[in-house]
Amino acid sequence: MEKIIIKGRGVIKGVAEGEALVCPNSIAGWGGIDPATGIIKEPLNINKGKSIKDTILVMSGSKGSNGWSCYFGAARAAGSAPKGWIFTNIDSSSGVASSIMQIPTVVNFDDSQNPCQLIENGDWVKIDGDTGIVEITKKQYKEKI
Repeated sequence: MEKIIIKGRGVIKGVAEGEALVCPNSIAGWGGIDPATGIIKEPLNINKGKSIKDTILVMSGSKGSNGWSCYFGAARAAGSAPKGWIFTNIDSSSGVASSIMQIPTVVNFDDSQNPCQLIENGDWVKIDGDTGIVEITKKQYKEKI
């Protein structure tokens, strides 16, 4: 299995691992997810209909107002939150949300290690919010014969 190691900056301590859900254009803050289920509702999101619950959620940053953190905080309260977060670059809304969520979070990768380009949905990802290390195990595809 192919493994890739990248390094960012840890902002919320802890270690988490799980299947990646990659939203390179983020998720709309106001109404982008159903906080009760974690299902993405944003009409034009490439992952519409998928759940953020128990994933390692990979995004470029936030999208929308500071209300963004309210929806993700509500998902945490409902038990529908991701296990960990990766942001290409942290911004004010994703910073507030990270503080509210208190799940391991790694941010600020250089251009050659863009997690939104290196990680695909279904890859197994382990993040370390203490060291900023992200370990990606590429998913295995079964070939049809």
